[in-house]
Amino acid sequence: MIWQTNTTSSEDTERLGELLGSQLKGDEVIELKSDLGGGKTTFTKGLVRGAGIKVRVSSPTFTLSRVYRGNDLQIDHFDFYRLNDAGILAEQLSESINRSNTVVVVEWADIVKDVLPESRLSIEFVPQADSQEARQVKFEYPEAMSRIISEVENQWQEARA
Repeated sequence: MIWQTNTTSSEDTERLGELLGSQLKGDEVIELKSDLGGGKTTFTKGLVRGAGIKVRVSSPTFTLSRVYRGNDLQIDHFDFYRLNDAGILAEQLSESINRSNTVVVVEWADIVKDVLPESRLSIEFVPQADSQEARQVKFEYPEAMSRIISEVENQWQEARA
């Protein structure tokens, strides 16, 4: 299933992430796709805030992973950009995926495709020519996530009306 929308600014991209984060309960895997500087970390900032976790979010490009803990939910954020081989980090990813109270966010996932479940949410950010911050955002999701994405879409449309 697919839903596409557009954001016009980094604040917009962050707000979209916040709407998704508010719907997550754990046991979700989210793959983020874009070029460098495409909006993945900005979106994740909103997602973490929407999940009710009040921490500073930064890109895990150099640390490879970050963990954001809330009262009932944990978000494990992985970035495989600099790696040619996932090694032990693939094992950590697999463990995170198997924790029911955890949302797993993965950037640059090509080298761990075999670890990721087929039933994941994939979000792609495509820069738009008319603005440096504008993005087309494409959500590809399994039927099991239809309710979540439908709620995000409804709230997004209401906020933009």
